[in-house]
Amino acid sequence: MKERPKLVLASNSPRRKELLALGGWKFEILVSDADESLLADESPRDYVRRLAAEKARASSARADASQVVVAADTSVVDGNAILGKPAHPSEAKRMLRQLRGRVHQVYTGIAVLRVRDGNLSTDVCVTDVPMRNYSDEEIEAYVQTGDPLDKAGAYGIQHAGFQPVASMQGCYASVMGLPLCHVTRLLRQMDVQPGADVPANCQAFLNYACPVFKEIGLQRLPTLNPQSLALPGCFAKTLESAFAKGTE
Repeated sequence: MKERPKLVLASNSPRRKELLALGGWKFEILVSDADESLLADESPRDYVRRLAAEKARASSARADASQVVVAADTSVVDGNAILGKPAHPSEAKRMLRQLRGRVHQVYTGIAVLRVRDGNLSTDVCVTDVPMRNYSDEEIEAYVQTGDPLDKAGAYGIQHAGFQPVASMQGCYASVMGLPLCHVTRLLRQMDVQPGADVPANCQAFLNYACPVFKEIGLQRLPTLNPQSLALPGCFAKTLESAFAKGTE
């Protein structure tokens, strides 16, 4: 029987798959179902932490004892309001108008669960996100692409055509759905080491100078060679291009 990968990602999100691959880990997908209803008086921080843990536990039921499950939940928070995925285009437009020209927060809860003994570690990454003052016409065009409908807060920070964010000083990967350095820190607590330079890969892939990774105790490797990084071919090519642009 073929040996299963060490890690399980409890999500089918393309963005989370891309980000986790940057760590050089081999993983499989076991999508989990969790009731995403907000509990009475539950804070955004407690909400995303609880959902990440519930997703990890749900996926662990189908994992091997040798595996470690990674799960995440991301919410866009404006004041005290948690903005989920819009149910229809008109709700997406309303959310985008609500966020326009203001700073809101993105909360991403992560959970790492070691299946053999049920050991669970969680963390929450909070990022301030300043939105630019985009026009109603830009909102209309963006919503017509369909991109906002599967995203909390009705936007994707990485969307090249819309580019909703003015500037950032926090964790870009967290706003995409998986704060990779935070995940790495939790995995190391489970004796699961990355197969690549996580801060370097993440910054090159996102074309973003991250101010966060040193704050949580991660360091870049002293020598960077994109051809030596343990990534699937498509990501390795992206990184080679990013490094080349950075040296021009």
